Amino acid sequence: MVRLSKIYTKTGDDGTTGLGDGSRAEKTDPRVEAYGTVDEANAALGVCIVEAKRDPSHRSVELARLLTTIQNDLFDVGADLCCPIGVGEKPGGRLRITAAQTERLERAIDDHNVRLKPLDSFVLPGGTPFAASLHVARTVSRRAERATVALYRLHPKPTNPETVKYLNRLSDLLFVLGRVANDDGQSDVKWVPGGGRGS
Repeated sequence: MVRLSKIYTKTGDDGTTGLGDGSRAEKTDPRVEAYGTVDEANAALGVCIVEAKRDPSHRSVELARLLTTIQNDLFDVGADLCCPIGVGEKPGGRLRITAAQTERLERAIDDHNVRLKPLDSFVLPGGTPFAASLHVARTVSRRAERATVALYRLHPKPTNPETVKYLNRLSDLLFVLGRVANDDGQSDVKWVPGGGRGS
């Protein structure tokens, strides 16, 4: 159980931060960048949940519940990334994101995508406020994925590859949910190539 009694410690005033294994790292370290960007994605999902709760429909209540589960998962991802995998670490010895969590996202993608018509163009981020917030969360999740891939490329052994898979599926799911929040794609705003050039 996490217990926070004091919010500031001043130990980070030198530009370093503590990792989950007790070591310290520069705040610009790729590992810190990865789990910090995951935290941003989690905050963006918080805005999505607020938007979902503005709409009392059964669909929005269901999506808010799903997004809250994902927020908990993202804390697991952050905890995983914050603690490098040590030599000789035993399975279950640390909190790590699992394939089952990634597979849950895949099922959610399939369940929600089945109602949507195939796209004939790219979708502009927008439509309803809920859909727009989901698109913002999608792009932040993609950035978190890129940061985690960069970390994994630099330090593959102490980094759990399932974190990359989870974040990849998450951004896919948020794209699908953005369409769901636009009346199952009926209110999608389509990209018109060259449409901004004028006549």
